[in-house]
Amino acid sequence: MKKLQAIALVLVLIAALSCNQEKKKEKEVMDTGRKEERTGSEAMKKTAGTAFLTFQLEPKSNSKTSGEVIFKEDNGMVVMKATLSGLSRGEHAIHLHEKADCSAADGTSTGGHWNPTFQPHGKWGAKTGYHKGDIGNFTADANGKATVTFTTGEWCMGCNDDTKNIMGKAVIVHQGADDYTSQPSGAAGTRIACVGIIQ
Repeated sequence: MKKLQAIALVLVLIAALSCNQEKKKEKEVMDTGRKEERTGSEAMKKTAGTAFLTFQLEPKSNSKTSGEVIFKEDNGMVVMKATLSGLSRGEHAIHLHEKADCSAADGTSTGGHWNPTFQPHGKWGAKTGYHKGDIGNFTADANGKATVTFTTGEWCMGCNDDTKNIMGKAVIVHQGADDYTSQPSGAAGTRIACVGIIQ
């Protein structure tokens, strides 16, 4: 009889322990969920209305061109800043192209200029039309270095407007200058550096 009572007591203790452990696990899961919720909200607050991405350009067409491209969006304005080196002295063009695909040795895998509004090629802001990727020309110094800063409200980073969203496009640096008139790309010449705008 005593033996049976002892077994029953052990079984009750095991059941109680098991129940306590289950409750503890449930509490841990709920606490983790709440923690993740808080972390997610905090992350969203930090990025609400602003975005920041940095990319490294890779040389193309056997060039030695390299550099960094930074995109920042704040209050509906996107700023692109490119810091470049390994260029020949003089004028070069920089554009956004259709696809974030830099796999081709000559950069042609990026397609043509990004032109979601189907306009003719031209200088940015021209009344006769321009591509959303027609950033323009810049000048490299005697050391082959240059900095390009471009600001516009006609781009966005990850918005739902396909005529503004630059994600999935590519930055291309050309060997020559854009003449702003030749169609469809301004006769800017060889593509010497490339980077895809991806997250």
